[in-house]
Amino acid sequence: MQFKDYYDTLGVKPDATGAEIKSAYRRLAHKYHPDVSKEAGAEEKFKSVNEAYEALKDPERRKAYDQLRAGGYRGGDEFRGPPPNWRGNVDFGEGGGADFGDFFESLFGRQAAGGRAGPRRGRDLHSRIALDIRTAYAGGRERIMLGNGNSARALEVKIPAGIVPGQQIRLAGQGHPGMHGGPAGDLILEIGLRDDEQFQLEGHDVRVNLPIAPWEAALGATVPVPTLGGTVELRIPVGSDSGRKMRLRGRGWPGKTPGDQIVTLMVHTPRAQTEAQRKFYEDMQQAFNFDPRA
Repeated sequence: MQFKDYYDTLGVKPDATGAEIKSAYRRLAHKYHPDVSKEAGAEEKFKSVNEAYEALKDPERRKAYDQLRAGGYRGGDEFRGPPPNWRGNVDFGEGGGADFGDFFESLFGRQAAGGRAGPRRGRDLHSRIALDIRTAYAGGRERIMLGNGNSARALEVKIPAGIVPGQQIRLAGQGHPGMHGGPAGDLILEIGLRDDEQFQLEGHDVRVNLPIAPWEAALGATVPVPTLGGTVELRIPVGSDSGRKMRLRGRGWPGKTPGDQIVTLMVHTPRAQTEAQRKFYEDMQQAFNFDPRA
């Protein structure tokens, strides 16, 4: 586990008064409260602030923590637990609690009879992964890396077909290790989608732009259209304009009620690269006498 600098978490100096610590705690707890903050990672920051205040608000706990910190530990240092004769190994009461981390529990956790703490489940670990839209649509397996530069591990995650942004996947036993023989917590992955050049997801509908030629728009045509489930044929009505939207029912995101695919027609005009092609456009201009801005 890593050593936590509780003063740094609260943004106060090590010689801060109890009143300054309390004031910093109230300000940060309000800032990161899950019911108030929309900031990414606010829930974890809220828990960290609560843990830091729990450690520093009690004079005895703070004194013991300061003695340990004076040994040269800084936030992020590898920490294997306090020495057996450390002042903090006395019973400080309820202390740990399910919302506090392994570091706090190793310092201040309630002591069971005989001086040993009882088994405690590890904390859940929260992370976010971004999938490409095709993997999210069809399902599959995604390899992810967890950890930091000092310790990293690879996991292969099974992605269910039709998963949507914001949905979570829970991996049992892949969170923080348990304490004193307790089970590990879970890893909770929140799903996001990477931007895709071709498909855009809006709710359960999928949007795609379809390039067509001027004669396909003018005369009508049947053309292939890509969908996440494969290519289908779409009939372009006679006289279609660029920007016209067409709906392929049931070709959107899978689910109990599948979404639709919304196809936006984009008329692309070829460049006149020869004299004959230029003459063709001039003949069209004379034949139609058409003003698109009228």
